[in-house]
Amino acid sequence: MTVLSPASATPPAAGSRIQLLDVLRGVAILGTLGTNIWIFTDPLGPAGAIVAPDGTGVVETLLRTLSNGKFLALLTLLFGVGLELQYRSAERRGRRWPGWYLWRAVLLLAEGALHYLLVFEWDVLMAYALVSLLVAGMVGRGDRAVRACMAVAAVLHVALIGLLTAAGVGGGGAVPGGTDLYSTGTYPEQVAARIEGWGLYRSESVLIIPLTILLFLAGSRLMRAGLFTAGTAGRVLRRRLAVLGLGAGLPLNLLTAFAGPRWYFADRYLCGPLVALGLMAVVTGLLLRTGDGTGRRALSGVGRTALSCYVLQNLICAALCYGWGLGLAARLDDLRPWWPPAAWAVVSVTLVAGAGWWLRRFDRGPLEAAWHWAYRLPQRRPRVTG
Repeated sequence: MTVLSPASATPPAAGSRIQLLDVLRGVAILGTLGTNIWIFTDPLGPAGAIVAPDGTGVVETLLRTLSNGKFLALLTLLFGVGLELQYRSAERRGRRWPGWYLWRAVLLLAEGALHYLLVFEWDVLMAYALVSLLVAGMVGRGDRAVRACMAVAAVLHVALIGLLTAAGVGGGGAVPGGTDLYSTGTYPEQVAARIEGWGLYRSESVLIIPLTILLFLAGSRLMRAGLFTAGTAGRVLRRRLAVLGLGAGLPLNLLTAFAGPRWYFADRYLCGPLVALGLMAVVTGLLLRTGDGTGRRALSGVGRTALSCYVLQNLICAALCYGWGLGLAARLDDLRPWWPPAAWAVVSVTLVAGAGWWLRRFDRGPLEAAWHWAYRLPQRRPRVTG
């Protein structure tokens, strides 16, 4: 396993991969599926996150709490780590920063827009692309400037979530396409509803901009601080994050989860990121102390094909749950809360097996390969002969 040394040491060679980060990405991808599976298996589909909930039982609340907000935050932190690695690569090669990285962000924005339009209303890729355009230049700035930016983002985020919580903002209102769209509607009707409800469904992407800025920069700085190394500094940092995330964040998370719909925003967008920091620290520590194994390789495969797995898991869930597919969301509604975790397990095993099969034959996932080709396309120069 290749582990990046502290910031003062030499970064890994160009093109090398850090398996530990691939494993963490795999955990994050399957974890986001654990959140989204409750959306897909709801007969209301994505509209279930808009309509005011009637309340859920203790078991379902606990199951939802296991993933809600945590793995989205973990994925966001890891995106910030990737941003730091891209910056180091550009610096090592003497390239201007952010330079071509901005083209990567544009491609991600296009990918996210297509994913939203054709697959999933609550896509997060567009938010990542927009924020990466905003903060890419900050990565190379001094620590004081970065800390100031993080502080401003944190204050804005906490204030916004606090205001929404105090105001008791919840679900309700008209649903694009109607409440039976995902049980009985056709695929073209769902695409039309995404166009009609663009502002509504993209509201989360706007809401999480300050949080995404904070977590992007936090991921970059945690990488520099040696979080993913086996030295003393890394161990101390992981211990502190574990105490913060699991010792403080987890109890708060349980309180807000059972406090009712009014506390939804605090539960997902304040407690979730805190727990994600502790989760990242604990999993990293375990990975650094253990050797290679089947589980590690399986999660690493999902992490190496993260973009493909993220889109594929949503496609599979849509085909399984929506009316234009097998329609299982409406048919198995009486089996909640047990059938959504079962669906998560089946789709997760499919992703792990599919990623492993693909990587035994190709170096990159299918979407990663297409994305890499598109990224390099404008950089190619036509050969001059004569």
